[in-house]
Amino acid sequence: MSVPDFESLMKPVLVSAKDSERKISEVVEELALTLGLTEDERNQTLPSGKQTRFANRVHWARSYLKQAGLVKSIKRGVFEVTQAGRAVLEENPVRIDKAYLERFEEYRDFKSRSGTNVENAELGIVVEAERGSTPDEVLNSAYEEINATLRQELLSKLRDSDPAFFEDIIVRLLLKMGYGYDAKSGQVIGQSGDDGVDGVINLDRLGVDQVYVQAKRYALGNVIGSGAIRDFYGALGMKDVTKGIFVTTSAFSTDAVRTIEKLGARIVPIDGNQLAQLMIDHEVGCRVKQVYPISEVDDSFFE
Repeated sequence: MSVPDFESLMKPVLVSAKDSERKISEVVEELALTLGLTEDERNQTLPSGKQTRFANRVHWARSYLKQAGLVKSIKRGVFEVTQAGRAVLEENPVRIDKAYLERFEEYRDFKSRSGTNVENAELGIVVEAERGSTPDEVLNSAYEEINATLRQELLSKLRDSDPAFFEDIIVRLLLKMGYGYDAKSGQVIGQSGDDGVDGVINLDRLGVDQVYVQAKRYALGNVIGSGAIRDFYGALGMKDVTKGIFVTTSAFSTDAVRTIEKLGARIVPIDGNQLAQLMIDHEVGCRVKQVYPISEVDDSFFE
C-alpha cells in the first residue's frame, strides 16, 4: 500500500490514545506496523530530507484533531484524548476527516482564523487550491496555512503556560525584536507591588528611557476591555513613563482600541494573532524546520 494521506490517519491517531497519554513518536512507529507499511514506504522523506513523509502526516493528523478539540498536548511530544475525543470514540465513525471535523466549533473557529483552506501536498496534505492557481499561488497559500496552524499552536501553549513564564516570554520576544540596549536589558516585574506592570525594558544603560509591558494571558473570547487599558495608562503615569506595550493572547475590544486612541499615550496593543506571528518571525518558542530554495531563470544570463 502507499503512505496514507493525513486525513486517513486521523481516526487511527485518535484511537491510538484511547487508553492513555501517548508519545507522538511512538504512535508513528505503531501505526507504521499496524498499517503494514514497507520499509521503503516508512523511509520516504520529504524533499527537505529532515522528516519521513509518514511521520509528517501523522503529526498533521494529530494537529487537526487538536484544532477540533479532540486531543490536547500535555507536554512536549505527548498528547491525550479530550472528553470530546472520547465522545467521538464512543460514536466510532467510519472515518474522521476534515469534513467530519466541521461539526466541531473549535475547528470551524480555527478555519475562520486561518483564512485559507489550502495545504501543501509535499507536506503530506491534500491540496485544495482553486483550479487555475499557479504553483506560486498554491505554495503561498500552503505557507499561510502552515503558519496559521503554528500560530494557534503557539497561542495554545501560551494560554496553558505559567503566568510568570508567559511574562518572561513576552520580555524575551521584545528584546529579540530589538528593544533594549542589550540582551539583558529587560526584566519581569509582575509580582506583588508591581503597580499593574508586568515587565520593563531599559532602552539605555542608565534606564532613563524605558518601555513598560502589560501581559494578559487570556482565553479566546475573553477580550481586553477599555478598563484594562485605562488601568495600564494609570500605571504608566505613576511610574512617569510614556511608552507602554499591552500584549494579550486574546483580542482588544472596539472600546479598548478607541480608548488607546483617545488617551494619546504611546500604548501599543498586540493581540493574540500578532503575538504569535511575532514569535514566528523572531523564532521565539519555535524554530525553522525546513527551507525550500525556489529558483527562476536568469534571463540576463542568456542575453
